[in-house]
Amino acid sequence: MTINDVAPPSGAADTVIEVRNLTKRYRDTVAVDDVSFSIHKNTIYGLLGRNGAGKTTVMSILTAQNFATSGDVRVFDEHPYENARVLRRMCFVRESQKYPDDAKPIHAFATAKLFFPNWNQELADRLIADFRLPVRTRIKKLSRGQLSAVGVIIGLASRAEVTFFDEPYLGLDAVARQIFYDRLLEDYTEHPRTVILSSHLIDEVSNLIERVLVIDRGQIIMDAATDDVRDQATAIVGDAAAVDAFVAGREVLHRESLGRVASVTIAGALSPDERSRLTASGLDIGPVSLQQLIVRTTQHADDTDAAASDTRTTTKGGRR
Repeated sequence: MTINDVAPPSGAADTVIEVRNLTKRYRDTVAVDDVSFSIHKNTIYGLLGRNGAGKTTVMSILTAQNFATSGDVRVFDEHPYENARVLRRMCFVRESQKYPDDAKPIHAFATAKLFFPNWNQELADRLIADFRLPVRTRIKKLSRGQLSAVGVIIGLASRAEVTFFDEPYLGLDAVARQIFYDRLLEDYTEHPRTVILSSHLIDEVSNLIERVLVIDRGQIIMDAATDDVRDQATAIVGDAAAVDAFVAGREVLHRESLGRVASVTIAGALSPDERSRLTASGLDIGPVSLQQLIVRTTQHADDTDAAASDTRTTTKGGRR
């Protein structure tokens, strides 16, 4: 089952979060650089990007756990800071969540039940069994995977209208991660809400997310429906000379060669006529996964910036 098997809920286009010109600076470091975007109701988002790209900073500002340097953030048409009406409607599950030294999972769940008005104990009990979580063991004695399971259970059982998962899978093995994905999709189908999922395992979550937000060096470089993103790049594979001739004049995101065979990833989709030309030239069209596309796009941005920097240096300093 994938998210595409779920009928779009009514009101999915309603905006629940509006971000305009958001900037966050830490002394000389710009963590978030003048970003603007909207988050819509009843949609699963993938907030994707490399370590240090600004993902956690954005989520912490949206959930009022951090302050913006400038810009405007509205959640349910209100400012979230010190706003109990807004905060009770959101849940932020973060990898670095801290608990009191003597706290046990059962205490964490009891506290969450008091805070989140949509808390579902039946779902929490099912997830506790699924993850085989020892609820009466002190949290500081839990393994990293068990600690992640505590956060996942709170995030899902809260059934908050907006739920943020910041790298929720850390420490979970492949079986536990699949349990998380399956339970998330099952419960989202029964109880639609907005989910923002930050993850490095892009291909694992690609069938879950409906919309992609990619942040790189503090800027949003991609904001699109997942199905549309998959059409934004194409891999051409075959004889290197023929591949180079076909991609001439196009934006090349990545190139790999092995002997006389080349694989070149280009930006954009191919028309039916171009596909016919490829077949006639003996070239193949290779798949570009969501993860590959995002990796290639960020790498291409780095290469473009590096080339621009070299040009500026040459211009200022003369011939190098």
